[in-house]
Amino acid sequence: MRVLHILNHVQEIGNGIVNVAVDLACLQAKNGHDVGVASAGGEYEALLASYGVKHFTLNQKRTPINLINAAWRYRAIVKEFQPDIVHVHMMTGVVLARLLKASSVYALVSTVHNEFQRSSMLMGLADCVIAVSNAVAESMVKRGVPRKKLRVVSNGTLGSVRTRKLQDYLPMALQRPAIATVAGMYRRKGIGELINAFAQIADDFSDSHLYLVGNGPDRTMFEVQAKNTLFANRIHFEGFQPEAQAYMLGCDIFVLASHRDPSPLVIPEAREAGCAIIASNVDGIPEALDDGQAGILVPPANSQALAQALRQLLSSPELLQKWKDQAQQNLERLSVVRVHEETMAVYSELIKTCKVFSMVR
Repeated sequence: MRVLHILNHVQEIGNGIVNVAVDLACLQAKNGHDVGVASAGGEYEALLASYGVKHFTLNQKRTPINLINAAWRYRAIVKEFQPDIVHVHMMTGVVLARLLKASSVYALVSTVHNEFQRSSMLMGLADCVIAVSNAVAESMVKRGVPRKKLRVVSNGTLGSVRTRKLQDYLPMALQRPAIATVAGMYRRKGIGELINAFAQIADDFSDSHLYLVGNGPDRTMFEVQAKNTLFANRIHFEGFQPEAQAYMLGCDIFVLASHRDPSPLVIPEAREAGCAIIASNVDGIPEALDDGQAGILVPPANSQALAQALRQLLSSPELLQKWKDQAQQNLERLSVVRVHEETMAVYSELIKTCKVFSMVR
């Protein structure tokens, strides 16, 4: 099978959409398929090349002149590569691939990641739409995407080609008990609520520290918020870390306090690392935590509930260990191999359907 993935870029900046697509492209090539990636480029080009994935430069910056150039460039890529499947992961790509599909015979697949964005409706332009969680699929149905177009392939990142084996990482030497999150510095990631929750419990647990791993446009605001607490010296902004596994291995409690999160890759990684996990009961997070069997679920945007969960774990070493143990159960379904296999099944089904339709015509 010849598969062309379309992304905005392949930069190594912690973008979950890029990470999922890079894993998938590499595993497809490893399993004998001809795979290409069209994007503006980035650090992952070298990794893709090592797996035999061809990279095509495609700048999809949204300016009128550039989009015209992108259309011409996309036509040339399709003509050269002759894909059976075009798999788009971001909004601009799906518009290009649909508008320019008339003269080609490929089947068009999209993956919906951030369905909370209004523009996610555009992903419904594809022949088949992959949702990264059941929650995302239901949301897309409510937005008008026909259920028959939708397939669910839940995210999984364990065994990723982008990372080393877990045992090859050294745990970060954190001041413990250590509470950590790995998330972009955005309001919707609940960083503000996490800082507030830590401030509520920090006086009672004087040895505890909070580690915030990630970058983003709202970081300065969160730094100001932390400085205005009485515990600024125990709240650490670590920036983006390409190997955040070291922080997960070094912490006691991992928190993901997102307001919205379709299917976070960091949850499987925190589970594999054996963290006790507290996370928001929203979108695809419960699915990633086996509906609360592998981590404590709290209401989103609720610092009091988050503080209460932190207090419970920090107060009881036995309870803390229980949740660490439960996080590491049932990890097989969170692998990249499962994502690859289920995605290839979607491709095969779609190509078969397209061939039948072509014969009928």
